[in-house]
Amino acid sequence: MENHPNVVAVRDALDAAGVGQTQVIVLDEAVHTAAAAAAALGVEVGQIANSLIFDADGAPLLVLTSGAHRVDTAKLAAEHGITKVRRATPEFVREHTGQPIGGVAPLGHPKPVRTLVDTALQQYDVIWAAGGVPRAVFPITYAELVRVTAGTPAAVA
Repeated sequence: MENHPNVVAVRDALDAAGVGQTQVIVLDEAVHTAAAAAAALGVEVGQIANSLIFDADGAPLLVLTSGAHRVDTAKLAAEHGITKVRRATPEFVREHTGQPIGGVAPLGHPKPVRTLVDTALQQYDVIWAAGGVPRAVFPITYAELVRVTAGTPAAVA
């Protein structure tokens, strides 16, 4: 699993972005939810950066949100000049990220994706994000997450 193309793409993107000693970790089992990831890592659920792809007027929008809450799509649309934000289909997610739902990483996609980073994540010293497949995760700081994704900090709940 460490050599899965999605994990390699995430690792390469982290290296290219100059993210210090960050390492993609492959867990024993898939973690499809923030609660499962937090339990596997022994951290708070809020430290999990859920990578959610939305269909925003036909374009992909990646929202990196704290696992402790849900995204308010109406608020996102109103605050970011989007007519309609809706949950993306698995096919839409894979088309724009190359990764499956449950394993979408914040980076390592075929093309850059507009990204919003939940400001609730900045309260944690370490955040855990998906590494391209449901069993892979990596630690990162809030500042580095915003930097490497070229994301816009936003209140998303």
